[in-house]
Amino acid sequence: MTSLEGHRNPITLTRFIIHKQHQLGESTGEFSLMLQSVQLACKIISNACNKAGIANLYGVDGSSNASGDVVKKLDVFSNDVFINCMSFSEEIYIMCSEENEEAIIPKGPKRKGGYAIVFDPLDGSSNIDANVSVGTIFGIYKKDEMDDSEPSDKDLLRPGTELVAAGYALYGAATMIVLTTGDGVNGFLLDPSLGEFILTHEDIKIPSSGNIYSINEGNAAMWDAPTSAFIEYCKRPGSGAKAKKARYIGSMVGDVHRTLLYGGIFCYPGNPTHPTGKLRLLYEANPMSFLIEQAGGRSTTGIQRIMEIQPTKLHQRVPVFMGSTEDVLLVEKLHKTGGRMSMARL
Repeated sequence: MTSLEGHRNPITLTRFIIHKQHQLGESTGEFSLMLQSVQLACKIISNACNKAGIANLYGVDGSSNASGDVVKKLDVFSNDVFINCMSFSEEIYIMCSEENEEAIIPKGPKRKGGYAIVFDPLDGSSNIDANVSVGTIFGIYKKDEMDDSEPSDKDLLRPGTELVAAGYALYGAATMIVLTTGDGVNGFLLDPSLGEFILTHEDIKIPSSGNIYSINEGNAAMWDAPTSAFIEYCKRPGSGAKAKKARYIGSMVGDVHRTLLYGGIFCYPGNPTHPTGKLRLLYEANPMSFLIEQAGGRSTTGIQRIMEIQPTKLHQRVPVFMGSTEDVLLVEKLHKTGGRMSMARL
């Protein structure tokens, strides 16, 4: 499709989802209606991010969220927006947010909706005051139609392999939603003149290997042997191979987005302070793993595929290594040997 034809016949996110449903023979419209609510929440948060200083949304509000992180004012706003938009959507019957200790069950009459959603309303919020890109992460599960029990944590404590959709919104120079429904990964940029997300990145594929590694090297003294060995290999691969470049934003959405487009690896390992890592399984690691795998990449804790982990609590943390398949396989190889393999054998 030429640029001119694209302007004449733009494929919006809603149009894209409806078309996918028709292809699968699922035309009830529930899923597309739910995605409309997700889109609306992302548009409102994007607008707030663009004018946060003017709206006095920068800074700390004095509280902590369910994960113990200091809450920024824009975090609170984003969480309220996402909850309100998803509560209005009758297709959602239960949700989990990084900012809330317990599961959220929308009020009102018993819901007919068949979807549960988990989300981090504003990932990378520590960067807000520095005007660095932040984002929203979400994952969607479908209700078991044979289960008539009241909504509870068990509706959310499900492995990533059961996700029916996942995505993130990136709020930067432009606002973008990257989405998978289990049939590849596609990116949609927000066109402010239309107020619509338009398909701009079709069928995204992550390179099988990359020349970028992304990790917080300030924690290097606390890394385990496999992680240390891998990062050393990235810097000094030997045999005339080219070293990888270090790139780290500190916003999972920003770092994973770059990894998805350019290849390489994003790492957040455990350490003595956080033995299981810092990233949350339900609403950070699982949705991002689904996206990475759907784009042809790989995601692991180092010893286990992230999407196969059975969650035991809402805010459970896991170590994360995700990105290009060859790079992640190397991490897994080093974990199997305790990081003791020689560089020549890598």
